[in-house]
Amino acid sequence: MSDTATRVLSLEDDLLDLLGPAAVSTEPRVRERASVDGSPMSPIIAAKLPLGLADLVVFPTDAEQIAIAVAAAARHGVPVTVRGKGTGNYGQAIPMHGGLVIDTTRAKAIIEVGDGYITAEAGAPMVLLEQAAWAAGQALWMYPSTAQSTLGGFLSGGSGGTGSIEHGSNDRGFVAALDVVHADGSADIIHVEGDDAQKYVHNYGTAGVIVRATVRLEPLREWRGLWASFPDFSGTLSVLQTIGNLDPTPRLVSGDGPEISVSLPADDAIPAGRSSLRAIIDASLIDTVTAIVEGAGGRVEAVREGPQASIRLSMLSYNHPIEWYQKSQPHEVFHLEVAGAPLAEDVDAVEAVFAGGKLHIESTKEYPIGMLAAPYVSEADVYRGIADLNAIGVGVHNPHQWNVDFNVEQTAETARVTDPNGLLNPGKLDPDYAGPRKGAIR
Repeated sequence: MSDTATRVLSLEDDLLDLLGPAAVSTEPRVRERASVDGSPMSPIIAAKLPLGLADLVVFPTDAEQIAIAVAAAARHGVPVTVRGKGTGNYGQAIPMHGGLVIDTTRAKAIIEVGDGYITAEAGAPMVLLEQAAWAAGQALWMYPSTAQSTLGGFLSGGSGGTGSIEHGSNDRGFVAALDVVHADGSADIIHVEGDDAQKYVHNYGTAGVIVRATVRLEPLREWRGLWASFPDFSGTLSVLQTIGNLDPTPRLVSGDGPEISVSLPADDAIPAGRSSLRAIIDASLIDTVTAIVEGAGGRVEAVREGPQASIRLSMLSYNHPIEWYQKSQPHEVFHLEVAGAPLAEDVDAVEAVFAGGKLHIESTKEYPIGMLAAPYVSEADVYRGIADLNAIGVGVHNPHQWNVDFNVEQTAETARVTDPNGLLNPGKLDPDYAGPRKGAIR
């Protein structure tokens, strides 16, 4: 038996004693399910799967048990990868070196809803946090388009979503405090706030494991979901930033041309053959937005209220339209995350970088961002296109690699102390990473 296998068996015995048999599994199907995420959305990554297979999976039921599992893995020298719902698209949650996978989805308690903040365990779904906030007359600053994602997963691997027009990405003050555990063999939970907390955001759990988090809330507004349509994409593009820059700030403004719109889930508010614009706006803006839409040759298709209307629109933003578009096509489709004024001002040039290119677009306060999809030809062609997009002033984030690509140097410096033996999600933190970074699409 290899040394690695011996250490895994020893860890299994330890975890059975610490957490109980209901929390520990070596079943092949459980290990396989815990070793995949949303990365098959990338044909480049999909061609390289499987990238790793868990030897052991645990299901802690609270923050303290997550910390116990991390500490046990560190003591036994076994790699440990922590995951939420596995909705990330870059392979962040794949255990490339095997070892222990910690599934946090049973550690989902909401601890406290206060004035301007909510505290919950890492496995709490974002949609439940939003519901708890609404019940208290508040709302999350932001939540991801995959609203069922966990709090820890969103902070470790996500970036932004509904609410980001006003508040930016999730490293810009959304996190008030974190409780984390390091891979030093201790189950001590360390409380960090402010700048110290930001060291653990968007680094895939390579510098420390988030077990509990406190994030920002704001007063609840009278949100309305508004669906509009235009004869073609140019109409949507002409008003997207105008609507996004209104006061009060919308929570979300998304748009697609007719080709992507027709692939979205059936809805009378998304008529076939037309470009779709969707927004979550303050009720006071309904007349203003209606006038903007109609002035640009469009029409408002529906105005809906309530949390379900907002969640439905959120699930039709960011990556989701591209996923629907992929499913509708007879060939492989890849996408890049893109940003910059050319998305609205010269969409033809942006889409022409790849044959058959189609853009999904989102408003921010600074400039539009989006997802550029096209038929997949080769990995080399994707990287050729990234250079061509940069040449016309379009920022690109590359969703076809799994390296930490945000605050890389700071994360590597932190991990030298918090993960001295390199056991936390190994294979994801490359101090020499030189590819496109997350900040390229802010």
